[in-house]
Amino acid sequence: MSTTATRVIVTGKEQSRSSVLRKRRPEIAQRPGQRRRERRETLAGYGFLVPWLIGFFGLTLIPMVYSLYLSFTRYNIFQAPRFIGLDNYIRLFTQDPQFIQSATITLIYVLVGTPIMLAAALAVAMLLNYRDRGAAFFRSAFYAPSLIGASVSVAIVWRAMFGGDGPVDSILSSVGINIGSWVGNPSLVLPAMIILSVWQFGSTMVIFLAGLKQVPKELYEAAEMDGANAIQRFRAVTLPMLSPVIFFNLLLGLIGAFQVFASAYIISNGSGGPAGMTNFITLYLYKRGFADGQYGYAAAIAWVLLVVVAIIAAILFRTQRNWVHYSGDNR
Repeated sequence: MSTTATRVIVTGKEQSRSSVLRKRRPEIAQRPGQRRRERRETLAGYGFLVPWLIGFFGLTLIPMVYSLYLSFTRYNIFQAPRFIGLDNYIRLFTQDPQFIQSATITLIYVLVGTPIMLAAALAVAMLLNYRDRGAAFFRSAFYAPSLIGASVSVAIVWRAMFGGDGPVDSILSSVGINIGSWVGNPSLVLPAMIILSVWQFGSTMVIFLAGLKQVPKELYEAAEMDGANAIQRFRAVTLPMLSPVIFFNLLLGLIGAFQVFASAYIISNGSGGPAGMTNFITLYLYKRGFADGQYGYAAAIAWVLLVVVAIIAAILFRTQRNWVHYSGDNR
């Protein structure tokens, strides 16, 4: 006769084995000292979060919400905000040709400069990946411009290099190409700005190099045994294995390119010239807010920029499933 049947005969009811074992094994009561220690650890965790929470609410969330409110008002420092609804946004897209020009120039800068910067960073990373002697020196040398590229001093040097009678003009003139000042030429100042952004590929290059170090060498050996040449190995092995890193660098590169300000301000002396060709959205926002005192209008420009960047980021995340391959995927 089974144990269960015996329990039914003796007790008159059937009980599961797990319930019997739970009754036989008394629960261990949590000690008061242990509860106090856990409570202290919880309070300590929240205590360490307090500085971050203060910074998040005081420096990020509350200012963002207030700037959103200001974008629907007409406001300067000397008068209280006056609610005007969507007038600032309507004015942006229907009555402000300078904003349309600024947005167009910014998009050209982003869509042209970012891919070139990524290609240059990947090319240098691949060269350094196959070089052992002096690799640390070259990594540091290529990374250095990204540390100082956004500084005021570099923008001043860049303006001098591409200005009239600067080193770039002198070199081109010596081979018979007389262009003159790049920063004073409306058709050349934007390419000069793009060259400056490409020159700052150091941090992107380091990330690419770290990704290349993680690609298994067995994949290259297998592709080589199958008769694949260098270009085929790059397309079939390097790009798919490096696609998450490419996605990461592309996203950060696009967001960073939309935020260009210091170099444009220094090279144009804050005017956005020549002919408005360096009047990027961030510089235009600065001029409308801090130079003209139109803080509500500047807040509307900032929120339009935020929405555009958010849409581009959403598109990238939406389309990544078609070209980004993570380890373990069956695609």
